[in-house]
Amino acid sequence: MLSVHNIVKQYASHRALNDVSLEVAQGQIFGLLGPNGAGKTSLIRIITQITAPDSGEVIFNGQRLNSDHIAQIGYLPEERGLYKKMEIGEQVLYLAKLKGLSTAEATKRVKYWFEKLEMGSWWNKKVEDLSKGMQQKVQFVATVLHQPELIILDEPFSGFDPVNADVIKNEILELNRQGATFIFSTHRMESVEELCDSIALIHQSKKILDGKVADIKEEYRNNTYWLEYDGSLSSEGHETLYQVIKKEEIRNKIRMKIQLQPNVTANQLLYYLLPLVNIHRLDEVIATMNDIFIEKVKPSQN
Repeated sequence: MLSVHNIVKQYASHRALNDVSLEVAQGQIFGLLGPNGAGKTSLIRIITQITAPDSGEVIFNGQRLNSDHIAQIGYLPEERGLYKKMEIGEQVLYLAKLKGLSTAEATKRVKYWFEKLEMGSWWNKKVEDLSKGMQQKVQFVATVLHQPELIILDEPFSGFDPVNADVIKNEILELNRQGATFIFSTHRMESVEELCDSIALIHQSKKILDGKVADIKEEYRNNTYWLEYDGSLSSEGHETLYQVIKKEEIRNKIRMKIQLQPNVTANQLLYYLLPLVNIHRLDEVIATMNDIFIEKVKPSQN
């Protein structure tokens, strides 16, 4: 659906984006990740045509991005854009009509979403009278009301309690099942794990990692396990199989974090251990997206 080719964006002496390219497939939930100041918002502003790149191009559904595509994109910015003194119902209707909906169709869709998200009593309230989480619900409705093909969410769960965050997460998944494509920018890596099919990681204006979440996590496997057992193991003789990273005693059991030597398998480890101890658990340590994010962007120690 969306192809970003060699985007460069310069602000005075600061290069916000340096030759950034990425591909977002139809029907994906795509995570756009990076630390503060990496260039994520600059890229989103280009895709939403708030600003233009200095060089490079964006292709949307096979066409060079142009003003006709604005109606096919929904954007929830990190900095919210609601009018504080305006009544909620009137405001969402106004925003829907800006996207090309008739008054009748906009009213129908607003009522549907307000009822679905239990916002019916908010119609005549003003934005300034709502909590941050309630305002976020309003902004989400305004973002998806016109049924855009591409929905861009920048920190969508900011301000939500766990219950309402789960409500919005389920709505994202439902819209995705109905065919909507998402670009999802967040610092909450657990949300990336739950929602995203693929990601791109931007750091210091450059893309430094991209691909499917499952493939990236597979690449970062390092043959590390948590082993829980009771019995006695010699502190020597296992070096050709594994090295001990951490060892602790929990409720009369021993719990060890171990790393297998190259080419040693879990089956070989079990073959060695089973005659010696009672094994209660053997769990592989799979790198989380949070682990990978930190590993890729942490400052060099050199």
